[in-house]
Amino acid sequence: MKYSGIGGQAVLEGIMMKNKDSYAVAVRKPDGEIEIDKNTYVSMTERVKLFSLPFVRGIFSFADSMILGMRTLTWSASFFEDEEGDEEPGRFEKFLTDRFGEKLENAVMAVVMVVSVFLAIGIFMVLPLLIAGFFRRFVTSDTVMAILEGAIRIGIFIAYIKAISGMDEIKRTFMYHGSEHKCINCLEHGLVLNVENVRKSSKEHKRCGTSFLLIVMVISILFFMVVRVDTIWLRIASRIVLVPVIAGVSYEVLRLAGRSDSKIMDLISRPGMWMQGLTTKEPDDSMIEVAIAAVEQVFDWKKYLEENFTDQYPKGYFDREQESAS
Repeated sequence: MKYSGIGGQAVLEGIMMKNKDSYAVAVRKPDGEIEIDKNTYVSMTERVKLFSLPFVRGIFSFADSMILGMRTLTWSASFFEDEEGDEEPGRFEKFLTDRFGEKLENAVMAVVMVVSVFLAIGIFMVLPLLIAGFFRRFVTSDTVMAILEGAIRIGIFIAYIKAISGMDEIKRTFMYHGSEHKCINCLEHGLVLNVENVRKSSKEHKRCGTSFLLIVMVISILFFMVVRVDTIWLRIASRIVLVPVIAGVSYEVLRLAGRSDSKIMDLISRPGMWMQGLTTKEPDDSMIEVAIAAVEQVFDWKKYLEENFTDQYPKGYFDREQESAS
């Protein structure tokens, strides 16, 4: 496997692919056509040098992914909104429009992201602590309590994924998620980017966000084995305050795993890839076509194959192929 540097995420009936500062969103519209939006996004880790430092860049990379994810998800959803052009906006909607004007969408996105972060911390960090607290009268070991809390956290995460995976829209999103991984795996294993090769590639990838979340949960167990406080309020505070630190360490582990083929990193990556069985599904060919369309907007995969798999594709290979075909 050769690291390509491209990544992405599934959106509503489509895929976003990003390479360096360029990203493209490809969406299969209701009429069957593929609509593509190509743009640029300069990450916070590039704009502020301090944010690019190891163990610091993780939290800002996560913030970048949330911002770009909301932006691309909103764009993809615009093709599937109900037509309500003649409906008069409500009083609250008029107030927001007058107050924020053209910035209303950005303001709504900011509120949604802040609320989402607090809900995630509450559900996946604080709630497991409170549930584990019921067992504290039977368990005296802080180490065992940290492991128990971590197991509850992972259990809540799996239950959440299982619960939402029954929704039709989520099922299709997980299929597009699979097509994203398959495209990247296809290229990073030296295969020409086409539907047939993508179809036979793996739908699990080391750099997936699902793996990141699992690493966060495992790293949190290690942290809370060491960080020990007496009162419940200090325990809750520690779960909140240490989120950026845990995220920063987890990002470095994921980053190293995504760039390494060592057996140790493969072993560390394996649980996260197993977990991806919940969040990725096998796509159909139409979804693969959407993923390929997004990749080709931001990534010169022919040049990448010629530079990284020279035995199979010597320099000028694809030019000669095109000349012979014409």
